[in-house]
Amino acid sequence: VQLQASGGGLVQAGGSLRLSCSVSGDAFTAYAVGWFRQAPEKEREFVASANWSGGSTLYADSVKGRFTISRDNSKNTVYLDMNRLKPEDAAVYFCAAALHSAMVIDTTDVDYWGQGTQVTVSS
Repeated sequence: VQLQASGGGLVQAGGSLRLSCSVSGDAFTAYAVGWFRQAPEKEREFVASANWSGGSTLYADSVKGRFTISRDNSKNTVYLDMNRLKPEDAAVYFCAAALHSAMVIDTTDVDYWGQGTQVTVSS
């Protein structure tokens, strides 16, 4: 299983970005998926997760109401729609997949990581 994240970039505070994560391999619906982020000199932190169908989602308190995770199982793709971005949202964002967890809310849940995509928010 390989995960390929894209969609990062530079945006002004208050703006929006959509991150995408394409997942190769079989049985995409067997995986819970999630997004994490890591700012310089900080630990990687949970952002959002969706279960195998996308019907259940979880968010970090810091992004709740601004970010939305979704998945298109017909395209083996996970999305993170980020709205009302703040400078503190700036980080490298990583998509993740877990085979043995119903949701991906901790780095220890993760079976597969994608490469990161940089999100920069100017104030």
